Amino acid sequence: MSKSRLSELPSNLKNRRYETPLTGLEWCMIRQPSPSRECPSHQGLDVSERVGSMLLRGLRAWCVEGDQRSSRDHFEAAHRAAEAEGDGRATALAVLGLAGRWVHDHRGLTAGTSIEVRLRHALSAVDPRSTLALRLRVRLAAEADYRSGEHAAILALLEEARRAGDPAALAEAADLAHQCLLGPGHGETRHEVSRELLAAGFQTRCRGDLLLGLLWRTIDHILDAHPHTERCLAELRGELARQDHQAIGFVLQAIDVMLSIRAGRLEQAEAEATRCVERGMVVGDPDAVSWYGGQMVAIRWYQGRLGELVPMLAEVVNSPDLSAVDNSYLAALAVAAASAGDHRQAAGALARLRRFDLALLPRSSTWLAGMFGIVEAANLLGDAETASVVYELLTPFAHLPLVGSLGIACFGSAQHTLGVAALTMGDAQRANEHLRMAVRGNLAMGHWPAAVLSRMRWAQALLLRAGTGDVDEAARQLEVASREASGLGMVLPGERELYGAVADAVSGGRRPLMECRREGRWWRVGLGVRSVRVEHSLGMAYLAVLLANPRYEIPAIELAAGPVPDQRAAATARGGIGHPTLDEEAIKAYRERLSSLQEEIDEYESANDLARTERIRAERDWLIEGLASATGLGGRVRNFTGNEERARISVGKAIRRAIQRIADADLMLGEELRVTVHTGRLCCYQPRDDRPVRGRVP
Repeated sequence: MSKSRLSELPSNLKNRRYETPLTGLEWCMIRQPSPSRECPSHQGLDVSERVGSMLLRGLRAWCVEGDQRSSRDHFEAAHRAAEAEGDGRATALAVLGLAGRWVHDHRGLTAGTSIEVRLRHALSAVDPRSTLALRLRVRLAAEADYRSGEHAAILALLEEARRAGDPAALAEAADLAHQCLLGPGHGETRHEVSRELLAAGFQTRCRGDLLLGLLWRTIDHILDAHPHTERCLAELRGELARQDHQAIGFVLQAIDVMLSIRAGRLEQAEAEATRCVERGMVVGDPDAVSWYGGQMVAIRWYQGRLGELVPMLAEVVNSPDLSAVDNSYLAALAVAAASAGDHRQAAGALARLRRFDLALLPRSSTWLAGMFGIVEAANLLGDAETASVVYELLTPFAHLPLVGSLGIACFGSAQHTLGVAALTMGDAQRANEHLRMAVRGNLAMGHWPAAVLSRMRWAQALLLRAGTGDVDEAARQLEVASREASGLGMVLPGERELYGAVADAVSGGRRPLMECRREGRWWRVGLGVRSVRVEHSLGMAYLAVLLANPRYEIPAIELAAGPVPDQRAAATARGGIGHPTLDEEAIKAYRERLSSLQEEIDEYESANDLARTERIRAERDWLIEGLASATGLGGRVRNFTGNEERARISVGKAIRRAIQRIADADLMLGEELRVTVHTGRLCCYQPRDDRPVRGRVP
């Protein structure tokens, strides 16, 4: 506690010492007095000492413990007692404590107006030339500037506090000014103010001031994507490990949730967010619930499940507990509704944001996150006009990460949003430049989910530009994005359509076919540039035959008897009627087909077309195995014992199990097979075009 703060307490408390030096940074904290003096009996004490004791308790609750709820309770009690006594100086101290150290701590019109009225009343009761009056004016200016998204008034009073030479007034002014500068474009000023607060904290000898200085310096690094952010975080963690401060510890815990999201630990981040909001509510932080909502928006966005949050977002956007300058929830509702296919609600949310002019939205700590949501919604709605407006507003901040509030959520590099805006506007060249930089920026800050989405968007931009080498690069970026997304548990929006577009471009407009080739005891299943390896099974062998013969209907009984010799049916006594697995005419057709396949293999090998060569060889191998299992010694036809119904059931089950294993390895490929592979008495691979089935394989 500073000397100036002690001088403002009643005279009978001035001689008590509440400070003791800490090792390391030589910070000081208020020492808890002995129980007999900390909780004195009110009997026989005058009101001034009672008010002073309440003020000390409130100050200690914040400075040492960081317990916002307890601090407010003590200062509220002190305020009532001081007003009853008519002590203007004690009333002013109490209302300053009641206002708290976070600007805009009292949410809603009623609570905000109440604290403003108290501050102005206290200001009228103290000497206007006093340091106490300066602190009251600082608080009023900070509240007004924050609500309007401005900072001129608080910066002017910060300069006045510097000239006053009072460390306590300077610390409070620097702290509040920093919070009014959290929007983009004030990085240099913020760094200067946070250093000033840290230095003032050594003079006030208040641990809360020092921790706030260290916290703001850390947040400045996060907002700037500074490469030394982890060093600041480590230092802050070390100080809190030495002695906890609940309010600042809650902010650090919220930042850790954001870092887990960046690292791609999405399920872990969700559990951490739940624990974080519980701690915030215990501490009494007014942002606890809204921060949790912002973190869930980020998690669900990267999981491809944002549409699930539409009901919650539709309710929260009208909550009086939201910050007066927070428009990010309305932007989140727009993109969530658009993702869920509710374009009317999405367009309505965007219209509310654009009711006057997007340029007039306050440049608060949530402004960048709001711009991200607006552009993503505009892209889904095809709203090029809105995307163009945001593009112009966001361009000066292209070098920044899209961080929300005090580092509690991050949506990657601003280059990504500029790239998506350019895509929405149809400007392929600018989209490519921004998204290429977005991938680099997201990798630099270790934001793996954001890097995945930037790669995917970059592939879109490359396809749109379609210059020399663009299609191949798009295929490469999409393949990397798909592989990374699978490892992170992400679902990429529009992935199937983009894969189809890339595959069409690679094949010159022809829709690619599913392929399946043997690799030892594994099978390689692929579609265009996407592929996955699956271990051998009976169903994979059946599936390979179908994929090698697109659009041909193959009887299940022939699949069961042909390619797998060890699946030949048992004796007629099992209940089936023995009949030839292949009749003479079919065997003749098989042999003719083998001859033509060899000619095709020779042709494609000469043309160095390895993909087609492998596909035709797979069909040839199947035909050879089929003939071997269907004919006995001397070429005599074998009988397959059993009926078509048993073959239909067993083959269908085996193929479905194989497709499920493929889906477990790659959801998109599995879904493609579920749609295009049909089982039953006749089995067929029918690609996604409207060409008719050509009948059974000859």
